[in-house]
Amino acid sequence: MITKNCVVVAAKDNTSEELDKETVVLNLKSGVYYGLNKVGTTIWSHIQEPKAVNEIRDAILTKYKIDSEQCESDILTLLQELETEGLIEVRDGATA
Repeated sequence: MITKNCVVVAAKDNTSEELDKETVVLNLKSGVYYGLNKVGTTIWSHIQEPKAVNEIRDAILTKYKIDSEQCESDILTLLQELETEGLIEVRDGATA
């Protein structure tokens, strides 16, 4: 389970391309494409290097006007979906 203390990074087994403020990610293992909206694209750009979930949340809160708790919840939901699809790697923040 991903928590706000985890560190996440985009998996190496995919490639992505930004198109008109959205991102298309291709999982090279499965051959499946995934689409990310504008906010998802912002998150994706942040996790090209290992990044704590709290850092991602703070970056989103700086860029968009959104409630902090809702922001964190939405980020955790998206990251969980990305992990399920094999698009990111998750590390415990204490061991990252």
